[in-house]
Amino acid sequence: MKITKFNSELDELVDLLCSNDWIFHTKPIINKEAVEQAVIKGYYTDGRETFWIAMDGEKVGIVIIDDIEDTIPLFDLRLTKSARGNGLGVKSLQWLKDYLYGEKGKIRIEGYTRADNLAMRKCFAKAGFVKEGYLRNAWENEDGTIADTVLYASIYEDWKQNKITPIKLDEYPF
Repeated sequence: MKITKFNSELDELVDLLCSNDWIFHTKPIINKEAVEQAVIKGYYTDGRETFWIAMDGEKVGIVIIDDIEDTIPLFDLRLTKSARGNGLGVKSLQWLKDYLYGEKGKIRIEGYTRADNLAMRKCFAKAGFVKEGYLRNAWENEDGTIADTVLYASIYEDWKQNKITPIKLDEYPF
């Protein structure tokens, strides 16, 4: 796996985003015009950092780091259908932690996914993220349906010490 910086490669971005279904994202199908407008408006670069995920020389995914100036960034990770199930999700999350903690000095990384996205939830757990919350009816889909959301996070101290600190999610009965 190789991670490289996005440099406005519009055709490749259109191909990646428009030739795959993103069933666990708010917009499961993305059209070319939407991607072109997003690039023109600076969506992938202004206040964000975007990286390609490649396997065997082929671009098979993208990671967009949002709120890059904050100490606690969010991110969007997308892998093509053909790349899913090959361990790239876990490797990408591990790279993300190394990059954001080791190079960017961040203190925490948060990721949200739909509760029914079991593959992503497994990736989070395998990459050392801790489940910190379950949010009911917190994911709004483009078609008007709603879903539950799960919050996973990683903290700098755990990354530095190569450990996972569980949280006391049910510490009190109230």
